[in-house]
Amino acid sequence: MPEHPAATASPTAALAAAMLGGMLGALARWQLQELTPSTAFDWTVLAINVAGSALMGVLMAWVAAGTAPALARPFLGVGVLGGFTTFSAYAVDVVSMVDDGRAALALGYLVLTVLGALLAVIGGTLAGERWWPRSAASEADKRKFGGNKRKFGGNKRKLGGNKRKFGGNERRFGG
Repeated sequence: MPEHPAATASPTAALAAAMLGGMLGALARWQLQELTPSTAFDWTVLAINVAGSALMGVLMAWVAAGTAPALARPFLGVGVLGGFTTFSAYAVDVVSMVDDGRAALALGYLVLTVLGALLAVIGGTLAGERWWPRSAASEADKRKFGGNKRKFGGNKRKLGGNKRKFGGNERRFGG
């Protein structure tokens, strides 16, 4: 399988791309929040998180297709979309609602954000896969390993050369 494009970027370039992207994403989020009125239910943060999740799905499909430039993932994923989405503000909003005695609203906001973000990333991924079909190598890998079902064990797909180290301990994946 070909080397992942992000692996071809230097760590310094990836860090610089993530930093620049993070600045741009955070500025975009701040501008959107400044332009929209504040309400008891922060629709702007909800919309930002759902839109960012959809865009992350599109980006991951592009990266998985093998056609994205080496710095696309650190710049757009970690940087722009990481700076744009704001799950910390969402968490603070939920706690504030509970503290203000609006537990039902907090629960609704909590559920709506998580479900919206999950559905958005799935939709974004599916849309991205239509725009950027996987390469022939990716398709062969997909057929070999049973479509989207990743199987670990027996003589199926092996990760990390059959061993991956976690803090000095070895765990085995595969057979």
